[in-house]
Amino acid sequence: MSTVPKKGSLFESFRRRIKLEGAISVADYMADVLIAPSHGYYMSNEPFGVSGDFITAPEISQMFGELIGFWCADTWYNMGGPTEIHLIEMGPGRGTLMSDLMRAAAMVPGFHQAVKIHLIEVSPKLRKKQKEALNGYNVSWYDDLTDLPAGPCIFIANEFFDALPIRQFERSPTGWCERLITLDEDETGLVFTLSPPSKAIETIIPKELVDSHEGAVVELSSIAANVSAQISSHITQYGGAALFVDYGWGTPTAKPSLQAIHNHKKHDVLLEPGTADLSAFVDFPTLQKSAEANGVSVHGTVTQGDFLRNLGIEQRAEMLRLNADQKQAIDITAAEHRLTDPSQMGDLFKVMALTRPDQPTPAAFPEQKEAL
Repeated sequence: MSTVPKKGSLFESFRRRIKLEGAISVADYMADVLIAPSHGYYMSNEPFGVSGDFITAPEISQMFGELIGFWCADTWYNMGGPTEIHLIEMGPGRGTLMSDLMRAAAMVPGFHQAVKIHLIEVSPKLRKKQKEALNGYNVSWYDDLTDLPAGPCIFIANEFFDALPIRQFERSPTGWCERLITLDEDETGLVFTLSPPSKAIETIIPKELVDSHEGAVVELSSIAANVSAQISSHITQYGGAALFVDYGWGTPTAKPSLQAIHNHKKHDVLLEPGTADLSAFVDFPTLQKSAEANGVSVHGTVTQGDFLRNLGIEQRAEMLRLNADQKQAIDITAAEHRLTDPSQMGDLFKVMALTRPDQPTPAAFPEQKEAL
């Protein structure tokens, strides 16, 4: 179902482009919907929290950011405690995770003095929120990873990769095609269509999925792979680590996952572009391949539930309940359940870490077996 859009909306931009150039890729659509300067979702909305469209783990409970803070401090210590460490968060939301992280990590002597905070953020509105949340810290902002500081870094990416543009490919009766977006018959809405089948498309489908059934959809993100490669290359050159937390696939999967969320509810992906958040399940196997190709050791994936339990969320929740009133205690227990239970975020969200091969296995990940 389509609606007649308002003039000047992001839809009008898509209509003009499609009429001039033809159908566009899902990746191009996602990029414009999320970060187009005038009407992009992250540029013109307040997406986070109860009043926004969705709630991320740092907004659910301070425990999430605190435990990641301990993870960062422990990782820094195992690196030999360098006198300067660049802490880089990608897609830092309202700054809640970094604020909780830094508060908890202050318990580790020397860490605060060594840390320089860098945030990767394109939204002016969110930068303002982050500045307020991190008042008192010296923070640098960047649009992307192009100008990474020289020296050891710890990268944090919580629900970052899921918003990076993807392309979709569908197995048709005549071969693999790319899913594209075009105008409907009366040019008042957007619809999906397929490109002609191509052997070139078949070459980029993961070999495990090439023979998938008719109608299968494979989602690939070259941008995500490139980000993983950039981070890994930097770690290989300068030292450091990375922590990726996101919902996604732990094995190659031929299922569509592109979704839109508005006011905490699912929304039509193609309806009123720019008014709802777009995201897709993260392809962790591709992130792993890209990372390993650039010389780092990959740890995980593990489930978010196991990761947080291994870091001590149960003990932290109990400590918080000791000084809480009855309502606060109930809220703490509910937050712990939401973050760790398999039926909530516990299994859906995966965690992966990257380190240099000469570094020990990071906290909360199983020790890697020696190759025979």
